[in-house]
Amino acid sequence: MILTILVGVLVLSVLIIAHELGHFIAAKATGVPVEEFGIGFPPRMLGKKWGETVYSINWIPFGGFNKITGEVDPSVPRGLASRGYGVRLLVLGGGIIMNLILPFILMTAAFMIPHSAVEGKVIVEEVAPGSPAEACGIRPGDIVLSADGRPVRNYADLSRITQLHLGLNLELTLTHTDGTTETVRVVPRWKPPEGQGAIGIVTRTQDVQILRESLPFWQAIPAAIRECWDVLALYKNGIIGMVIGTVPFVPAGPVAIVQVTGEVAHAGISPVLELTAFISIAIGITQMIPFPALDGGRIIFVLIEWARRGKRISPRVEGIVHSIGFMILIAILVLVTYQDIIRWVTGGSLIP
Repeated sequence: MILTILVGVLVLSVLIIAHELGHFIAAKATGVPVEEFGIGFPPRMLGKKWGETVYSINWIPFGGFNKITGEVDPSVPRGLASRGYGVRLLVLGGGIIMNLILPFILMTAAFMIPHSAVEGKVIVEEVAPGSPAEACGIRPGDIVLSADGRPVRNYADLSRITQLHLGLNLELTLTHTDGTTETVRVVPRWKPPEGQGAIGIVTRTQDVQILRESLPFWQAIPAAIRECWDVLALYKNGIIGMVIGTVPFVPAGPVAIVQVTGEVAHAGISPVLELTAFISIAIGITQMIPFPALDGGRIIFVLIEWARRGKRISPRVEGIVHSIGFMILIAILVLVTYQDIIRWVTGGSLIP
């Protein structure tokens, strides 16, 4: 339990610090003063001023923060709100940019670190009548060799690639029971009948082997790029699935992230890096939402000012809107955290 909490808090802190570092780098690069960049939250334990900025380590060991001069008030000299549209958008979006860059770095490291991989023959056991699989000629006993040109080494590979192609053509290369090889096209369904799955097959992985593998950096980099792109596509499909009712909406807050990260940590460093990358992408996308107090909400105020040809919304009004949004977010966080705690103490988990 203690290890789970420590690993989870560490991962969440790294993600928060990385987000704040994105704002910090953008502010420094554009000449916007940063009064303080802190690791952890006050009260302050240590602090050192270099130039205009105090760099601090604080007693509450969770996350970090920036204090950027003049975030809302345009009357503050050299402050953020007094700068042009481009500078403000870059600084406000710096955290989002960092949350979308970090996964690439983490995924690259995950592929380079030796990790376990499951490999075997993926064999079709059942084909549902009237399913896309039956229509394209997939039969029980077929071995799935590849999907979308990617090798299929286990059931998870096939399931993941299938989810990436919901509603789209997916090429499967099969070896039939008579020894012939064929490539077929199938369209995975968004709303399959219960128990059938998107394609309409049941598979098993035969002759399973657990291998240790790692990639050299020149292979890890393109693999990381593809993995990050896949995660974005899966995230998009997950949102669509929730809207149409095929994916359950299960809100998760910091407590759930700590729990899941701690559980994944038992599988090794590489899976933790992959999970952290996924969470970072989720945080980046969430911060894009145009809701007050989120980065997306702050960006919307800049875009409104631009659309109004420089006519600003009152700093007081903007401050009130963000304060209300922050209180709403805190209320939601409290409810989600309560749900996460109940799930954890009763033995539940977000990991199937």
